[in-house]
Amino acid sequence: MDHQILLAGATGDLGGRIAKALISKGAKVKAIVRANSKKEAVEILKTSGVEIIELDINNQFGLPEACKGATCVVSAMAGLREVIVDSQLKLLAAAVEAGVPRFIPSDYSTDFTALPDGSNRNFDLRKEFAVELNKAMITPTSIFNGAFAELLSYNIPFLDHKNKTIAYWEKSDWKVDFTSRNDTAAFTAAAALDVTAPRYLRIASFQASANDLAAATGYELKDMGKLAELNARNQRERTADPDGEHELYAKWQQSMYMHSMFSAHNELLDNDRYPGLVWSELQTFIKAPQR
Repeated sequence: MDHQILLAGATGDLGGRIAKALISKGAKVKAIVRANSKKEAVEILKTSGVEIIELDINNQFGLPEACKGATCVVSAMAGLREVIVDSQLKLLAAAVEAGVPRFIPSDYSTDFTALPDGSNRNFDLRKEFAVELNKAMITPTSIFNGAFAELLSYNIPFLDHKNKTIAYWEKSDWKVDFTSRNDTAAFTAAAALDVTAPRYLRIASFQASANDLAAATGYELKDMGKLAELNARNQRERTADPDGEHELYAKWQQSMYMHSMFSAHNELLDNDRYPGLVWSELQTFIKAPQR
């Protein structure tokens, strides 16, 4: 079967990796890019063999035409409501109008189906879009990869290289899912070409607990208390910072990601669904940042 993938968000970091992975698998890839997209990113896509379609996502006539012939639409767009809900709804409507059989939304995250509403603003937007996606005449597949493994290279509370501490909530032996961006892209590409892919696919390059990180780094464990307390603090800080509603990664939103990482635990993974994928390892991502 010839696969033609329409990719939205291809000029972003993850989107570019997905495009590269799709090309490597022999797929034909068309990418929707804005007129003001980064020229360097667009040139890289062109050089790799991606067909560029310069188009505003709000173009109600051009978007369905761009979707024609696609076997799957893949979204890797990032943003707040105007992107995750509004723009993806327009992309979804165009895909349905063009008769595209499959749609992969920009859900690359912790499994938000296992999280309560209100605990993560950015995930609530994805849930809102999912309600409409589930009603559409198209087959959806969401990919839950946990947190991106690259986060462990920064000074996040879970692995604070500056203070040499490992922070955890509830239990130090709870496993957290991490997937590298390259692994997420490779798996997404495989799923886009898989006409039998189910509604949800859950993956992790590796799963690591606070105890695992402490053993690997020698850093001190730091008990941060209960998840309910963290959630309550996040809600207070969100209420006190209305301007943060316009920021993708407001401080309280970053803390909401910590809450989500420790709240959802996948015991069963779909890593073996596509043989041949080589998964990244924890040791690659726990090195202290270069100064």
